[in-house]
Amino acid sequence: MTRVKESEQDKFAQQAVAKAQDAQWVKREAARQELGNWEQWRDLGEQIRQHVIRYLPDYLEEFADNVEKRGGHVFFAQTDDEAAQYIKQIAIEKKAKHVVKSKSMVTSEINLDPTLMTVPGLEVLETDLAEFILEEDDWDQPTHLVFPALHKNREQVRQVFEKKLGYKGDNDPQHMARFSRKVLRKHFLEADMGITGCNFAVADTGMINLVTNEGNADLAMCIPKTQVVVMGMERLVPTMKEAETMDNMLARSAVGQKLTSYLTYTAPRTGQESDGPDDFYVVILDNGRSNALGTVFEPILQCIRCASCLNVCPIYRHIGGHGYGSIYPGPVGSVLSPVLDGGYDDFGDLPYACSLCAACTATCPVKIPLHQLMIEHRRIMMDDQSQANLIDDTVMRVMGLGTGHSSLFRTALGVDHTMLTPISKKQPETAKNLFASDRHVEWMPFVFGGWTKVRDLPDPPKHGENFRSWFAHHKKEQQA
Repeated sequence: MTRVKESEQDKFAQQAVAKAQDAQWVKREAARQELGNWEQWRDLGEQIRQHVIRYLPDYLEEFADNVEKRGGHVFFAQTDDEAAQYIKQIAIEKKAKHVVKSKSMVTSEINLDPTLMTVPGLEVLETDLAEFILEEDDWDQPTHLVFPALHKNREQVRQVFEKKLGYKGDNDPQHMARFSRKVLRKHFLEADMGITGCNFAVADTGMINLVTNEGNADLAMCIPKTQVVVMGMERLVPTMKEAETMDNMLARSAVGQKLTSYLTYTAPRTGQESDGPDDFYVVILDNGRSNALGTVFEPILQCIRCASCLNVCPIYRHIGGHGYGSIYPGPVGSVLSPVLDGGYDDFGDLPYACSLCAACTATCPVKIPLHQLMIEHRRIMMDDQSQANLIDDTVMRVMGLGTGHSSLFRTALGVDHTMLTPISKKQPETAKNLFASDRHVEWMPFVFGGWTKVRDLPDPPKHGENFRSWFAHHKKEQQA
């Protein structure tokens, strides 16, 4: 609740999210419509992702073998700490001093930057412009999977650059971007180790696919002598043919483009190539993903991190990314975070951060039934793990008893207006406030306050004016 209250007070972030959602809706739907037959593309995307997950061990083995045939190295990490410590050891062995990173949610998931910064004399720099801004702002947390710095305005960015980098210019985005490019270019040329994420790994070639809109990821791959790729174990496609399909769907769903500015495939450098890394490492991360295999939550592994679900979610629009308390916000995070965590102690509240409007399910390019999976999380917490609140359970039983007997229900209808009117408030009727009367209840005592914390309760009509009285009178008129 503390996170939510803090997020609700950040009015700029709410406005920024709303503006981004509205803009992305127009771009996304136009790009999908231009492709044509979008629902059939969704069916195809779902089939590709489900096929990979069904035969995941086989494709992981094929991909790892092909990376090693090219001269690369593959490490399977069971946990986030194993992955981070392995990459840290690579940096130590290579005596790396300057590490450049391109945007990667999975490296944030394993807490990689703080781990690398424990190496004496090692400098770590995020090179995606948005991530670079967050890093300079004392490692502020991202608020969106695709637009990490969505919650900051241009003046806030200018102040960060002025304080941390000595920037003397105005808050014009072009001027600040040019300044950032100048700062980053120096670090690219000094870098001896590059770290990237992975949009898709191509099993039959051992190649890594990156989908980006900035040239920083290509520079992070081409210049440093050592490259480390960190990928979730599910981010595989069988061949380049499927990679092309998924890239097309990802770009249109994530940013409303036919294709992003850079669509890059990389692998260990061969003798005939003039650039690329000498040493190529791929870290394949489980970190709880296997918890979903063979369960009702297996479809969440289909996710391609397009953030389309965030861009239609009314809850995300209201509280932004920080309100979720997870590196993965929005509907996808509400489903995925409890799975990765292996329980509900830390993220059991997230499946309830949902209105069940199903907009996320309708927009998902690979047809993940997100709202249904959130219902399943709730069912497990309430039934299988017996986490239902005793007081809430008692209240519902009492309500069921009262509404299940006609005499008790009639008694309640006879006193509801009398009981609630003293605590109701007068409010004029508007398009936003269509009450049957001009009064409503904003506060109720005890456990009943859970309802009125987030919604208003219309003042019940007088006994002689309620529906049952109207119906009895209307029935007499019909008989007459």
